[in-house]
Amino acid sequence: MKTLHVVGYKNSGKTTLVARWVRLLKENGLSVAVLKHHGHGGQPEMPDAGTDTMQFFANGADATLVAGGGAVQFIWNEEPEFDRLKEMASTGNPDVLLIEGYKGEIGDKVILLRNREDWDALQHLPGRQLVIGCPEMTMDCHHIHSRENAAEIDDWFLKWIGKGDGDETI
Repeated sequence: MKTLHVVGYKNSGKTTLVARWVRLLKENGLSVAVLKHHGHGGQPEMPDAGTDTMQFFANGADATLVAGGGAVQFIWNEEPEFDRLKEMASTGNPDVLLIEGYKGEIGDKVILLRNREDWDALQHLPGRQLVIGCPEMTMDCHHIHSRENAAEIDDWFLKWIGKGDGDETI
Protein backbone atom coordinates (compact mmCIF):
# COMPACT_ATOMS: atom_id res chain seq x y z
CA MET A 1 0.00 0.00 0.00
CA LYS A 2 1.35 3.41 -1.00
CA THR A 3 0.67 6.15 1.54
CA LEU A 4 0.87 9.88 0.95
CA HIS A 5 0.06 12.85 3.20
CA VAL A 6 -1.35 16.02 1.68
CA VAL A 7 -0.57 18.86 4.08
CA GLY A 8 -0.98 22.61 4.25
CA TYR A 9 -2.94 25.23 6.09
CA LYS A 10 -6.65 26.02 5.89
CA ASN A 11 -7.84 26.86 2.36
CA SER A 12 -4.63 25.68 0.71
CA GLY A 13 -6.51 23.17 -1.47
CA LYS A 14 -5.94 19.91 0.42
CA THR A 15 -9.48 18.53 0.18
CA THR A 16 -9.83 19.55 -3.46
CA LEU A 17 -6.56 17.80 -4.35
CA VAL A 18 -7.31 14.66 -2.34
CA ALA A 19 -10.80 14.38 -3.89
CA ARG A 20 -9.32 14.76 -7.40
CA TRP A 21 -6.68 12.13 -6.68
CA VAL A 22 -9.31 9.71 -5.34
CA ARG A 23 -11.16 10.05 -8.65
CA LEU A 24 -7.89 9.64 -10.60
CA LEU A 25 -6.97 6.48 -8.69
CA LYS A 26 -10.42 4.96 -9.25
CA GLU A 27 -10.20 5.81 -12.98
CA ASN A 28 -6.90 3.88 -13.02
CA GLY A 29 -8.50 0.81 -11.42
CA LEU A 30 -6.95 1.26 -7.98
CA SER A 31 -8.62 1.07 -4.59
CA VAL A 32 -8.17 4.05 -2.31
CA ALA A 33 -8.85 4.99 1.29
CA VAL A 34 -8.66 8.44 2.85
CA LEU A 35 -7.80 9.42 6.41
CA LYS A 36 -8.52 13.06 7.24
CA HIS A 37 -7.48 15.08 10.25
CA HIS A 38 -10.30 17.28 11.48
CA GLY A 39 -8.27 20.33 12.34
CA HIS A 40 -11.11 22.77 12.92
CA GLY A 41 -11.51 22.19 16.65
CA GLY A 42 -14.15 20.05 18.27
CA GLN A 43 -15.70 16.91 16.85
CA PRO A 44 -16.34 16.33 13.15
CA GLU A 45 -19.92 16.89 12.03
CA MET A 46 -22.10 14.11 13.37
CA PRO A 47 -25.26 12.55 11.93
CA ASP A 48 -28.60 14.12 12.78
CA ALA A 49 -29.44 13.79 16.50
CA GLY A 50 -32.64 11.91 15.65
CA THR A 51 -30.88 8.96 14.07
CA ASP A 52 -30.69 5.64 15.91
CA THR A 53 -26.89 5.88 15.80
CA MET A 54 -26.85 9.24 17.58
CA GLN A 55 -29.42 8.09 20.14
CA PHE A 56 -27.07 5.23 21.06
CA PHE A 57 -24.11 7.65 21.14
CA ALA A 58 -25.99 10.21 23.27
CA ASN A 59 -26.90 7.50 25.77
CA GLY A 60 -23.29 6.53 26.33
CA ALA A 61 -22.34 3.98 23.67
CA ASP A 62 -18.57 3.87 23.32
CA ALA A 63 -18.97 3.02 19.65
CA THR A 64 -21.81 2.66 17.18
CA LEU A 65 -21.73 0.94 13.83
CA VAL A 66 -24.52 0.86 11.29
CA ALA A 67 -24.38 -1.07 8.03
CA GLY A 68 -26.70 -1.20 5.07
CA GLY A 69 -26.98 -0.53 1.39
CA GLY A 70 -23.36 -1.49 0.80
CA ALA A 71 -21.87 1.02 3.25
CA VAL A 72 -20.81 1.14 6.90
CA GLN A 73 -20.77 4.12 9.25
CA PHE A 74 -18.68 3.82 12.41
CA ILE A 75 -18.56 6.37 15.23
CA TRP A 76 -16.15 5.83 18.09
CA ASN A 77 -16.28 7.98 21.23
CA GLU A 78 -12.50 8.33 21.49
CA GLU A 79 -9.69 9.40 19.19
CA PRO A 80 -7.11 6.64 18.75
CA GLU A 81 -3.43 7.19 18.06
CA PHE A 82 -2.42 7.93 14.45
CA ASP A 83 -1.11 4.41 13.73
CA ARG A 84 -4.44 2.90 14.83
CA LEU A 85 -6.31 5.38 12.62
CA LYS A 86 -4.15 4.37 9.66
CA GLU A 87 -4.87 0.72 10.41
CA MET A 88 -8.61 1.41 10.55
CA ALA A 89 -8.59 3.42 7.31
CA SER A 90 -6.75 0.65 5.50
CA THR A 91 -8.99 -2.19 6.70
CA GLY A 92 -10.03 -3.02 3.14
CA ASN A 93 -6.37 -3.29 2.00
CA PRO A 94 -6.48 -0.36 -0.43
CA ASP A 95 -3.79 0.12 -3.04
CA VAL A 96 -3.35 3.73 -1.89
CA LEU A 97 -4.01 5.52 1.41
CA LEU A 98 -4.26 9.29 1.09
CA ILE A 99 -3.91 11.17 4.36
CA GLU A 100 -5.16 14.72 4.57
CA GLY A 101 -3.21 16.45 7.27
CA TYR A 102 -1.27 14.93 10.15
CA LYS A 103 1.72 17.15 9.33
CA GLY A 104 3.71 15.94 12.34
CA GLU A 105 3.48 12.24 11.48
CA ILE A 106 6.17 10.38 9.56
CA GLY A 107 5.45 9.72 5.90
CA ASP A 108 5.81 10.99 2.36
CA LYS A 109 4.22 14.41 1.99
CA VAL A 110 2.86 16.80 -0.60
CA ILE A 111 2.96 20.32 0.82
CA LEU A 112 0.47 22.93 -0.43
CA LEU A 113 1.52 26.54 0.04
CA ARG A 114 -0.63 29.66 -0.03
CA ASN A 115 2.28 32.04 0.62
CA ARG A 116 5.88 32.32 1.82
CA GLU A 117 4.79 32.25 5.47
CA ASP A 118 3.36 28.76 4.91
CA TRP A 119 6.75 27.62 3.58
CA ASP A 120 8.56 29.20 6.52
CA ALA A 121 6.37 27.12 8.86
CA LEU A 122 6.35 23.87 6.84
CA GLN A 123 9.80 23.61 5.26
CA HIS A 124 11.11 21.57 8.20
CA LEU A 125 8.66 18.70 7.57
CA PRO A 126 10.37 15.41 6.78
CA GLY A 127 9.27 13.28 3.85
CA ARG A 128 8.76 16.13 1.35
CA GLN A 129 8.04 14.64 -2.07
CA LEU A 130 6.35 17.59 -3.77
CA VAL A 131 5.72 21.24 -2.96
CA ILE A 132 2.91 23.07 -4.75
CA GLY A 133 2.76 26.87 -4.73
CA CYS A 134 5.05 29.88 -4.26
CA PRO A 135 6.60 30.01 -7.75
CA GLU A 136 9.16 32.59 -6.65
CA MET A 137 10.88 30.10 -4.36
CA THR A 138 13.48 27.40 -4.99
CA MET A 139 12.85 24.02 -3.34
CA ASP A 140 15.07 21.03 -2.58
CA CYS A 141 12.40 18.62 -3.86
CA HIS A 142 10.02 18.52 -6.82
CA HIS A 143 8.18 21.87 -7.05
CA ILE A 144 5.10 22.71 -9.08
CA HIS A 145 4.50 26.44 -9.04
CA SER A 146 0.70 26.58 -8.97
CA ARG A 147 -2.33 24.53 -7.90
CA GLU A 148 -3.76 25.49 -11.31
CA ASN A 149 -1.27 23.12 -13.01
CA ALA A 150 -3.62 20.16 -12.47
CA ALA A 151 -2.24 18.06 -15.35
CA GLU A 152 1.35 18.43 -14.12
CA ILE A 153 0.31 17.66 -10.54
CA ASP A 154 -1.66 14.58 -11.60
CA ASP A 155 1.21 13.37 -13.81
CA TRP A 156 3.56 13.65 -10.85
CA PHE A 157 1.11 11.70 -8.69
CA LEU A 158 0.66 8.90 -11.22
CA LYS A 159 4.43 8.54 -11.48
CA TRP A 160 4.73 8.55 -7.70
CA ILE A 161 2.24 5.70 -7.31
CA GLY A 162 3.86 3.80 -10.18
CA LYS A 163 1.17 4.28 -12.81
CA GLY A 164 2.95 6.86 -14.96
CA ASP A 165 5.18 6.41 -18.03
CA GLY A 166 3.70 3.02 -18.91
CA ASP A 167 4.54 1.44 -15.55
CA GLU A 168 1.52 -0.60 -14.52
CA THR A 169 2.71 -1.60 -11.05
CA ILE A 170 2.28 0.04 -7.69
